[in-house]
Amino acid sequence: MNSYASEYKQKLTTPQKALEKIKSGETIVCGMSIAQPPALLAATADRVRENNLRDIKVYSFLPMEHAFKTVLDPSLCDCIQGYSWFVGSSDRGLIRTGINYHVPCYLHQIPRLCSDLMKIDTVITTVSPMDKSGFFCFGTANDYISTAARHCKRLIVEVNENMPRVFGNSLIHISEVFAIVENHVPLLELKPPKPRPEDDIIGPCLAEMVPDGATIQLGIGGLPNAITRYLTNHKDIGIHTELLTPGMINLIEQGVITGRKKNLNPMKHIFTTAGGTKKMYEFMDDNPSMESYPASYVCSPAIIAQNDNMIAVNSALEADLLGQVNAEYLAGTTFSGTGGQLDFVRGAFDSSGGKSIHAFYSTAKGKEISRIVPRFKTGAVVTSPRADTHYLVTEYGVVNLKGKSTRERALATISIAHPKYRDELLMEAENMYLL
Repeated sequence: MNSYASEYKQKLTTPQKALEKIKSGETIVCGMSIAQPPALLAATADRVRENNLRDIKVYSFLPMEHAFKTVLDPSLCDCIQGYSWFVGSSDRGLIRTGINYHVPCYLHQIPRLCSDLMKIDTVITTVSPMDKSGFFCFGTANDYISTAARHCKRLIVEVNENMPRVFGNSLIHISEVFAIVENHVPLLELKPPKPRPEDDIIGPCLAEMVPDGATIQLGIGGLPNAITRYLTNHKDIGIHTELLTPGMINLIEQGVITGRKKNLNPMKHIFTTAGGTKKMYEFMDDNPSMESYPASYVCSPAIIAQNDNMIAVNSALEADLLGQVNAEYLAGTTFSGTGGQLDFVRGAFDSSGGKSIHAFYSTAKGKEISRIVPRFKTGAVVTSPRADTHYLVTEYGVVNLKGKSTRERALATISIAHPKYRDELLMEAENMYLL
């Protein structure tokens, strides 16, 4: 038995014993999304209950069902304060009722929060099995967790043979690990939503905006990823993205995505987090073309801008006549988060030949609500300020707001609204002294 295997055996334990040192008042950071460690989350909730712990802070990003059933269980809200850098379906209701809390932050800055501004006691995350050199891999989640893991008192990893091993700056050595547990359960899958009829209009429009040799970023949501179905005739597309998706994997397999024209990391598919299907995770595993890096690198606008023809496609909940975009606030409460959207909006525009695109359906709730509004309601969040907004795309067209006057951008935005709302929007634009 080599020294690494011996150390592994010494640190291998049960989830309950791994967490024995956690006490009241501590701060825990857990892996993002797919990398949430189910066994450790369950054991954390049990330890809090059984030992009557108080004032435990748990930080996460897009918490999934594992978290909601354990540390974010409403019955523990008097003991555990949940903090989320990006809100998802599992904690949206908790945020709305004031049980848990949202922490607004650009994704590229979260690693710095972990290293410079937080005192982290414990980090828990899922990793791939240790290799012969003593390294585990963060797999689908690099984002902030790779930084938090090196700026905490104790790192506890949940080894899962289903977690893909990827390259890049995604490794952590056993010497940096406090305790190890094993839990070989299937990874959560994030399957794309079913296509909508509007996708067949918006998708080709987006594809026309992507030149051969471009590097792409696709944000969270079904519509940004609808573009992948219409890129099959493109050549030498590259990936530098916050989120790696199944649609991108399909294009890699088809030879559309090669990365040959990228200025940075040519021939490599760069991401900071991934979410998709079992097939996608298997494709990623031990694939030398797949590289993940911390969000401080991948989502840095200065880094993003170094790839020529950088095309960033993100979603929006609504846009107003000033050109502002809201992608995180809905019906009076936090719906998601800033994530890396503004990072890529700014980085893509600063790229030579780059484009930042917000793609969204013109209406919601069966056409009862216009997603293009005169002005945001009081309290709504501006994800992309008006001076940053570049292209807006709906099923009614494409408009470029850069360099436009307030009058020009109001008229342009109205032109891609659903026809039933355009007269009302024109009237409101006059009331706002935009026309």
